[in-house]
Amino acid sequence: MTPRSEGRDEATKSRKSHLRRVLSSAAIGQFVEWYDFVVYAYSASVIATLFFPSDDRLASLLATFAVYAVGFVMRPIGGIVFGHLGDVVGRRNVLALVIILMGAATLGIGILPTYGQIGVFATLLLVLCRLVQGLSAGAETTGSNTLVAEHSPAGRKGFFVAFTYAFANLPAVFASLLVLLLTSVLSAENYEAWGWRIPFILGGVFALVGLYIRSRVQESPEFEAAKEAEKSSAPSERRRLPLWSAIRENPRALFFAFALAALSSLGFYTLTGYFTSYLNEAVQIDSSISFTSNAIAMMIAFIAMPIAGLVSDRIGRKPMLVGGAALSALLAVPAYMLASSGTAFGAIAGQSILALALSIFFGPFGVAFIELFPVKNRFSGAGLGYNLAYVLFGGTAPYVSTWLVGTTGSLLAPAFYMVAIAGVVALVALALPKPAPQASESTIETSTTEALGRNRS
Repeated sequence: MTPRSEGRDEATKSRKSHLRRVLSSAAIGQFVEWYDFVVYAYSASVIATLFFPSDDRLASLLATFAVYAVGFVMRPIGGIVFGHLGDVVGRRNVLALVIILMGAATLGIGILPTYGQIGVFATLLLVLCRLVQGLSAGAETTGSNTLVAEHSPAGRKGFFVAFTYAFANLPAVFASLLVLLLTSVLSAENYEAWGWRIPFILGGVFALVGLYIRSRVQESPEFEAAKEAEKSSAPSERRRLPLWSAIRENPRALFFAFALAALSSLGFYTLTGYFTSYLNEAVQIDSSISFTSNAIAMMIAFIAMPIAGLVSDRIGRKPMLVGGAALSALLAVPAYMLASSGTAFGAIAGQSILALALSIFFGPFGVAFIELFPVKNRFSGAGLGYNLAYVLFGGTAPYVSTWLVGTTGSLLAPAFYMVAIAGVVALVALALPKPAPQASESTIETSTTEALGRNRS
């Protein structure tokens, strides 16, 4: 073997090793972000009791879910602030800051005094923690998916992004089983007194692990290549306000990112933020069944999403997005009918059917909404469209669904809401434009090799 071929082999090994670190950093980031959100939803019943005591149980639950939704108000702000930084100074350091904020806010909830101890100040502190969670969450998914996509080789971006994005489903599995374990081994009094705090405190520990992994990741090669190209451009063309350039130059991309994220947010937070409470409070099924069935459904989503992303690399994003949205619209009502039957089989089957249909959409969505934007304003533009949809459809999903059941008296009311949104998104996806132009493979490979070389030296 010649020295030149040995050098090429060494460079290839270094790129593969670094790609594994990128995938690991994105996966743990997705896990931490969504763990911090879903553990709140899975603790909704006890939070309603401790922070919103009332003789009206529905009012307590609605107040709890209203605070859940409040965190989403900060998501567009986080998307704007961190998106700007991500497009100007880079993706990696912004993602490190994001995971610190998320972990600190979740740990904060775990150590908060309750309403019975300090009155309304407990509620205000809970809202503050949720606002910080929302601020950081506004950047995590867009930033992680962007970092992975910009490190991935052409023809594999859909699979790699979907693989790391799928880790957003695991917190639902872990949190549901953890809460189930705690409620099983602790008495109701001990769980309400201190046991419910354990999952939140663990969130802070997970964030530290994610921070360590992210500290070992290099900057996106596409971002570095764009920065180099910008140096030779005219001063008027250089990036100053990436969000403004996204609004001015890519308005259609903003619309499509928002539309696609509408179903993504509603579907994800229906599964992770609402279904366990729906089964407990509306269907009145045993909590062990609701948590176990939800964990099974989310594991199905975890497996199905990378497969859907891989298929989208072969046949394109649009067919998968249209098919996933249409299938979700068709199966939502039958899924809810099964879930509301009051049996363990129905709870498992209903949620699993819905999770599988939505995963066909989730898989390609993770990369599709960022591919709509060029590198120079990708973090800002994709983040704005994504987070606006999550405010309107994701953060409100548990509240609206709970309100629909309470107002109509029908256990199927949330299903028809999903049918309407999924149907509209399927039609919108039919007109999805082509992805924005990407950097060439040779440019990316050169940037990656130079960055790894600087790191070794």
